[in-house]
Amino acid sequence: MAGLASERRSLEVLRGGVETTVQDYPGRLGYWDIGIPPSGPLDDYSLRLANVLVGNAPGEAALEVTAGMFSVKARDDLVLAVTGADMQPTLGEKPAPMWESFLAKEGEVLSLRIAGTAGFRAYVAVAGGIDVPSYLGSRSTFAAGRFGGFEGRVLKSSDLLKVGASERRLSELVGRKARDGVIPRFTKTVEVEATVGPQAAPDFVSEDDLEAFFSEVHRVDRNANRLGYRLSPRQWKWARPDGWIAGKHPSNIIDNGYTVGSVNISGDQPIILMRDGPSAGGFICLCCVVTGSLWKVGQAAPGRDELKFKKVSYDEAIQLRKGLERNLQTGVR
Repeated sequence: MAGLASERRSLEVLRGGVETTVQDYPGRLGYWDIGIPPSGPLDDYSLRLANVLVGNAPGEAALEVTAGMFSVKARDDLVLAVTGADMQPTLGEKPAPMWESFLAKEGEVLSLRIAGTAGFRAYVAVAGGIDVPSYLGSRSTFAAGRFGGFEGRVLKSSDLLKVGASERRLSELVGRKARDGVIPRFTKTVEVEATVGPQAAPDFVSEDDLEAFFSEVHRVDRNANRLGYRLSPRQWKWARPDGWIAGKHPSNIIDNGYTVGSVNISGDQPIILMRDGPSAGGFICLCCVVTGSLWKVGQAAPGRDELKFKKVSYDEAIQLRKGLERNLQTGVR
């Protein structure tokens, strides 16, 4: 009987979509020095808000649906919430609300279509969380390494996702809504805050070129994913003729550590290193997208959207992050 009960409190994947994975927040911490990235949601704000809506801890494991074409069937009465990009979710034949918790009765199917003209990733949280094994302290999927999440891979049809037990009654969790002021508005041109350095002007690029980079609009390359968001190449005004002992190109440096959100300059192409990206390498990092803004990059669609960088100080970056945390604490009614 215990096995039967476990199977009932589950979600059955009917259609895996373009790329759907299990992610939690803050992900797999403490292993960066041996090359294991944190993984976790590219839009951590939307994932955490979805969890708050269904009564979970903000960082509980949920589903990251990239681009869309995803559907699951409830194997028991479950409370769900969908946030992030509007993929026109439906529950059965009726529209399902965004940024609001709702009841999915046993046998009902939640379907997400494709991402529209704004936003690129949706998040599906369920009361009790997605119950997959914790690996190195996290339930997040690192598909490139084939571990974490559900069997270390993207989801596919017939996968059965167990759902953890919720401490609250379902009736208490249905109808919780995000306040208007905390719901993000996704746009084609995304402004992202970033701090300058560690390899910037005047040692690596000119002061004028650094200012030009922050004033330009950068198109997201079609080759942008969870490892790195490539942007359109540009002509740089380098402050040195080459990388000296590190290499012939001025973007080369002796290998050093990277951070998540670093804007890595590989040759002429800027690449924002994302949550599954490398921990070290031999290219300069001109600036770093701050933690409180990186979630916006995850909603930019490859080949469609643009990024505009805004220079901020360390103190401003801290305040931006604190603002997001306040939204998560007070933004649900």
